[in-house]
Amino acid sequence: MIAVAASVLEAVRVHGRETYPEECCGGLLGEASEGGVRVVVAERIANASREMRERRFAVEPRDYLRLERRADALALSLVGFYHSHPDHPAAPSEYDREHAFPFLHYLILSVEKGRPGEATSWVLSEDRGAFEREELRVEGPGE
Repeated sequence: MIAVAASVLEAVRVHGRETYPEECCGGLLGEASEGGVRVVVAERIANASREMRERRFAVEPRDYLRLERRADALALSLVGFYHSHPDHPAAPSEYDREHAFPFLHYLILSVEKGRPGEATSWVLSEDRGAFEREELRVEGPGE
């Protein structure tokens, strides 16, 4: 289970709308516990993909390091990433599976014709064979 502050989900939705028709991406900063993960910050990063940016996102190593440092500064952890799927469902693609890391959480936002839609969250299995959808709970105003 992943809990996301309503303000965090709104920030992701705004980012998806602003970058449409290309994919947006960013880090999810929060806290892990036995009951799941709680995300309190969405940290934007530039989509470093050099091709098919409307269907691909990439994270530069320096951006990954910046996310880790930002999380440390806030006494949080980098618990995952978010990205948008312009004009496609909020479900991971084969490309997403091939480039994901097990144990991190992947929030995907569908953006249809520039309008943010459904958001879902996924975790890659340890053997990297498949994503498993997880419960996404929105906390705070706008639940």
